[in-house]
Amino acid sequence: MDPITFGVLTISDTCYNDRSKDRSGPRLVSQIMQTFRNAQVITSVVPDEKHLIQSELRQWIDRKDVGVIFTTGGTGLAPRDVTPEATKPLLDKECPQLMMAIALASLKKTAFAALSRGICGIAGDTLIMNFPGSEKAVAECFGTVKDLLPHALHLINDDLALVQRTHAQVQGTETVQAQIHVCPHKTGSGDGRDRNSPFPMLPVAAVLDIIFGVVHRRSSLDDDIWKTTSPVNIPPFRASIKDGYAMKSTGFSGSKRVVGFIAAGDAPSAQPLEEDECFKINTGAPLPDQADCVVQVEDTLLVSRDKNGDESLVEIMVEPQAELDVRPIGHDLRVNDAIFPTADASSVVIQSLLASVGISKRLSRPKVAVISTGSELLAPGEQPVPGKVYDSNATMLEELLLYFGFDCVRTVVVSDNLADTKASLVTLFEKVEFVISTGGVSMGDKDFIKTALEELQFKIHCGRVNMKPGKPMTFASKDNMYFFGLPGNPVSAFVTFHLFALPAIRWSAGWERTKCSLATIQVKLSQDLSLDQRPEYVRASVTSKNGQLYASVNGNQISSRLQSIAGADVLVHLPARSSECCKASAGESYTASVLRYDFISKYE
Repeated sequence: MDPITFGVLTISDTCYNDRSKDRSGPRLVSQIMQTFRNAQVITSVVPDEKHLIQSELRQWIDRKDVGVIFTTGGTGLAPRDVTPEATKPLLDKECPQLMMAIALASLKKTAFAALSRGICGIAGDTLIMNFPGSEKAVAECFGTVKDLLPHALHLINDDLALVQRTHAQVQGTETVQAQIHVCPHKTGSGDGRDRNSPFPMLPVAAVLDIIFGVVHRRSSLDDDIWKTTSPVNIPPFRASIKDGYAMKSTGFSGSKRVVGFIAAGDAPSAQPLEEDECFKINTGAPLPDQADCVVQVEDTLLVSRDKNGDESLVEIMVEPQAELDVRPIGHDLRVNDAIFPTADASSVVIQSLLASVGISKRLSRPKVAVISTGSELLAPGEQPVPGKVYDSNATMLEELLLYFGFDCVRTVVVSDNLADTKASLVTLFEKVEFVISTGGVSMGDKDFIKTALEELQFKIHCGRVNMKPGKPMTFASKDNMYFFGLPGNPVSAFVTFHLFALPAIRWSAGWERTKCSLATIQVKLSQDLSLDQRPEYVRASVTSKNGQLYASVNGNQISSRLQSIAGADVLVHLPARSSECCKASAGESYTASVLRYDFISKYE
């Protein structure tokens, strides 16, 4: 059938405030993309507010191209569950039998399905269905209706030819001819007759939603770190802000005898102090018990020294003021205050703030292993062998992990052998949570990764991505074990690591979802670029010209040419070619993912 645009609307106060907690929406997107290979999906999240729900639904209905809208959440009995009430006034026709089919199927699984109040109906040419808010429930509800949707849309759009054909098939009066030709852009069985990949080609955004929905985010950071309170005051004593002289503010300006010297690290002095006396003091040192202010060195004159060369008399040129240049006890942080003003998963931030209050804590990080697959691979340093190539992927991934603050626990090279591949995966997953593999995920006779994963009972969530380079990128999971199969071409592995594997590892480590992916900027192209049939992520260097950022493509972009990462500051996001647009023109602005901290190569 023709391409279908689906809308997935998550309705939840919790998810609206923190979209990383949305599980049902991404699950629906994943199932839609796997079921309908010609689908497009738009998504949104709104709180449990009737007028906001209706506003979003009206926008999608008015678009005319949205064929089906699934809402998830807000169908229960709680006071703020208003999704059915928001939906019903927008419907031209109700479809109670569809909801009855869902209810009957759901009641076979749990009696609690009786507590869902979702409705279904048609608004204009758009079918709207209310699903419950749990990830499990939306998967079951979608599974119930997915085979009915094409025919439902044919009926809604009054496509008589397709309606009659479906009726004929149901009644057994149509003979279906065997189809020999298979379009290379479609999914297939992957067998000898249909040699297309059986995995649908998912959009990048949908794959990221799947990854964030599957990978378990460590809650220990929330519990053990963000709620940690300070056991001490900072500073724990009245501290001098300047190098200068500590004194009583009642003593006025003029000459004062220097009766001692206090350095940072000294204990507070209990020595009596007169109004015409002072202590010389360093920044950060504790004030004497009887002093209440510090006059900085710049506001004094040295009058005399004693026989040992130490200062003995100084002239105070300004009037002392109480609390001048003094940090009081607990000025920065008081006992029982929260150490972290906001969640920040950076190890620099966490370890520094903990150390500032005397806490030493080893933070657990996700354990990651790297596999390079291929009987043709040689390790760097080995002698050249005919038919062999040097393995750069393992080194590249190890260095990238290190660059972004993660350790590669182990690196393994696996030959193109199913048994060896399975054995290596089993061994590695006994020690790590993430395995990143390069190679073995495409359609070659020796590409065993997906077969090995299936035989080990891993669920393959994604087997192809609609992108260039990196189409064969694979993501699979089993319990709390996560596998990323990156393509074997070095540049494809480089791009897909940054776009998929790195965000997943950061998410697992406790990062906020908005910070897991690479930061993005807007750049203008320095040259014309032909667009590909798939969205493309082009390696480019960045030049700043009068504050405007320009991106220049780094030579030949073929996925085997690792040299294109040299000097690459960003990945420029180019859209897929369309009938309306076949090139990206110089001067046009595009989004780009930042690859490195020093991402501006040149200033002009």
